[in-house]
Amino acid sequence: MSLYDIPLHTLTGEPASLADHKGKALLIVNVASKCGLTPQYAGLERLQQRYAERGFTVLGFPCNQFMGQEPGNAEEIQTFCSTTYGVSFPLFEKLDVNGDDRHPLYARLTETADAEGAAGDVTWNFEKFLIAADGTVAGRFRPRTEPEADEVVAAIEALLPA
Repeated sequence: MSLYDIPLHTLTGEPASLADHKGKALLIVNVASKCGLTPQYAGLERLQQRYAERGFTVLGFPCNQFMGQEPGNAEEIQTFCSTTYGVSFPLFEKLDVNGDDRHPLYARLTETADAEGAAGDVTWNFEKFLIAADGTVAGRFRPRTEPEADEVVAAIEALLPA
């Protein structure tokens, strides 16, 4: 099963999958509204605006597993993201990224090692996984790596299909 085949749901509960974004470079991020790293939403949105026309999109996956920092329901999350950070990239249903209830998407993503060679559990909110246009996982960036850090931007630019 490829990443494109894993069933997902949008933040509003509609069926979806990564196949909806096939052919694009993707940055998948587990997000939270009440985290010290929440201001990264601004950088994620700037990446979205900068590269969307070149075949790239950010995909946000709210997660409440880290100290309950995403307590809201879908409507609250959407309102917060749009009014506070002007988020235009797709958001998906709240899911677990670690543990027994880890979503199948994250079961696959966490097999990928970061730049230091470490794979395994997501360590906190705003961990980033870069997906190439062919659906392969091309990179992993830990939470404290800013969305617009040189290494993230270079990795995105290297994968842009257009």
